[in-house]
Formats: sequence, C-alpha cells, structure tokens
Amino acid sequence: MDTLFLIGFMGAGKTSVSRALSRQLGRPVVEMDQRIAEQEGMSVSDIFARKGEGYFRSCETALLNSFSHSEPCVVSCGGGVPMREENVAAMRRSGLVVLLTARPEVILRRVKDDHSRPLLEGHKDIAYIAALMEQRRPKYEAAADITVDTSDRTIAEICREVLQQAALRGQPQ
Repeated sequence: MDTLFLIGFMGAGKTSVSRALSRQLGRPVVEMDQRIAEQEGMSVSDIFARKGEGYFRSCETALLNSFSHSEPCVVSCGGGVPMREENVAAMRRSGLVVLLTARPEVILRRVKDDHSRPLLEGHKDIAYIAALMEQRRPKYEAAADITVDTSDRTIAEICREVLQQAALRGQPQ
C-alpha cells in the first residue's frame, strides 16, 4: 500500500486514526503540524502569529512534496492541506487520500478544550464549525479517494473501513 494521507476537518480523528493505522500496517506515522512545528522551532499558533498563514501553508506543501521520496507511511494532514491544488497533486503522486468526516456537533465535542487550533479560537460553536466545514467540503471531497465518517464509531471500526476501501481500490497491504 502506498502512503496513506488522512485529510479532514479539525477533530475528525486524523491523529488518532493515523496512529492506529501506523501500528496495524507497521509504518511510521507523520503528524504534519507536529513535524512543521519541530522544523520551525515553534508551535503552529506561533507560526501563524509570527510568520503568517501563507508561510505555514508553504511549509505544508514542501513537506508533502518530500513524501514522494520516502518509504510508505501514514500521514495525518493539517485541516487546511487540501485547500491548495498543489498539495492534492503531491498527495496523489505519493499515495491514497483518505477523507475523515464527522458531524459538526461531534467536532465541537472533540475540540472544545483544545487551544492549539488557531482557526477555532474564539469560535467554538456549532454554527461557525458547520460554516467552515461547508466552505472546505468541496475541496475535501475533490481530493479524497476514500471517505469515512468517524462520528459515533470506534478507532478500530474506522481503521477497518479505511483498509477495506483501500483494498477495493487495489491498494495491496
């Protein structure tokens, strides 16, 4: 199986599912936001504040391009990754794009106590989350090879569906 890129809105389950898939497949996991924060020597929130969102998005693109030269892994992408066509192209060159979705109220429940998400600070309500999700939905869906709803499901159930759908797409495991 090629590299798996997990995309989706904040709180959809990308981090938890990528860790579980990494264990099941025996592959390294890359948490994009964490990797960029390590490379830049500051948190994602600080990168946004000091260098701007555009700079951060360029870091994402550079990291995605590096996967075409690496061993297959499981990548947990930041929520904004599929907004850039060049990012989608880079993911497609290197692997399979898995969209994880969840209902807005599930997202809110998962992120309400998390202060590491700059785009949600001061906007933690269902209406704002639903609007931002809807704004991103067309790009997410266009990028996805596979879509899995994570609402009200266990990590094991989600992983099983991802791997089943990947197998149906001819991805050997």
